[in-house]
Amino acid sequence: MSGGRRRLGRVWRRRGPLRTRLALSVTAAVALVAVGVCAAAYLVVRSALYEQLDLSLTQSARLAAQRNPGAAPGVLAGECRFLAAPACAEVVPADPADDPRPPGQLPVAPAARKVAEGAKSPYYTNITVAGHPARMLTTDYAKGRALQVALRADTVEDGIEEAARWLVLTAAAGVLLAALLGYWVSRTGLAPVARLTATAERIAATRDARHRIELPPPGREDEITRLATSFNTMLGELEQSIAAQRQLVADASHELRTPLTALRTNAELLARADRLTPDQRDRASAALGRQLREVTGLVNDLIELARDEEPQPLVEQVRLGALVEHCAQAARTHWPAVPFHVRVPAEPVVVPGVPARLSRLLGNLLDNAAKFSRDGLPVEVELMAGVPGRGPELTVRDHGPGISPDDLPHIFDRFYRAGAARALPGSGLGLAMARQIARAHSAELTAEPAPGGGALFRLAF
Repeated sequence: MSGGRRRLGRVWRRRGPLRTRLALSVTAAVALVAVGVCAAAYLVVRSALYEQLDLSLTQSARLAAQRNPGAAPGVLAGECRFLAAPACAEVVPADPADDPRPPGQLPVAPAARKVAEGAKSPYYTNITVAGHPARMLTTDYAKGRALQVALRADTVEDGIEEAARWLVLTAAAGVLLAALLGYWVSRTGLAPVARLTATAERIAATRDARHRIELPPPGREDEITRLATSFNTMLGELEQSIAAQRQLVADASHELRTPLTALRTNAELLARADRLTPDQRDRASAALGRQLREVTGLVNDLIELARDEEPQPLVEQVRLGALVEHCAQAARTHWPAVPFHVRVPAEPVVVPGVPARLSRLLGNLLDNAAKFSRDGLPVEVELMAGVPGRGPELTVRDHGPGISPDDLPHIFDRFYRAGAARALPGSGLGLAMARQIARAHSAELTAEPAPGGGALFRLAF
């Protein structure tokens, strides 16, 4: 049964509302302090009242000893059964055989005989006299005798009970106040969290990332406000990501529509091949193959762009000089009319990366430069070794029409094609893919107008 209660408590701590748990925690903390203070006050009041009563007993014992020096065992004063009467006083012998007849009204304990013998120090004790509470002092009196003095303790007991009642009421009021404060603290302190939760639930229900959490005015920032600000920032990034995803899908649909339409047209044309001449069939078949390669390349590019980072098992130390030479030779094969001038340093330049992906990056840059180069004008490729504080840098420069100021901010956007490139082959994904590969290799790819005309692409590791 106790194990079930413990499990239920753990489940409630995990699943109970945060506001309720915070309110109960604040209530418990303040209530514990209030109860502790009241308990300490009760002990202080009780000790003070008994201290006053003990002082009166000490004074009464001195007065009785002064008035009756060397008295024989027996009662010296015995009217303490009345509330307004002075203290009772009795002399107790060390030997019970010397007790007076009849005995007095104060109880004689074995400890009192030891005080009479001088074997024990004086002490106080609570007793009952004639059915009323009383307090008694047993102290040394003379050789072989002790003196017992008692006073009614009704007023002390009543004062202690009165103090206890008031302190209990005070503790109850403190607990109630603590509960109200805990509720107020939980409501005000967790209000931003409640707004954050409501916004998150609204976004989950509507799938609309345009919602934002309302923030307090400047100057009232706290940890919750910073959390809400971070959440708003995350929502902004999510909104941009969703917008970019939708834009990518729309652009991809637009780019695929034309080649797919052409594919369907050529496929339908080839389906009626018996009505075509051999020359028409060959042209339709060649167009179909070309369009298939175009669609395949576009789909592969989209798959590559969907990958945010490079697979770690494929990362190795890559010699950039040899890779640049290899990519330039491949570009010369694809673009025989464009000369490629390559300059690499004599010392090896090594960076960590995936060789196939870096080849794709360099190939895209070289193809882009060759596409815009005028006949006979070279594409200049230069690799520079890193200096202290900087890594290696690769530049690719063409002598084409260059990049207009309006196109420069969008040159690396997916499917973006400048006005001068609309008549050229391509899908507008090459530079976007190149920048993504660069960032996956902790490098930065930038574009700028080249001095004297043309475009300059700079890859800094």
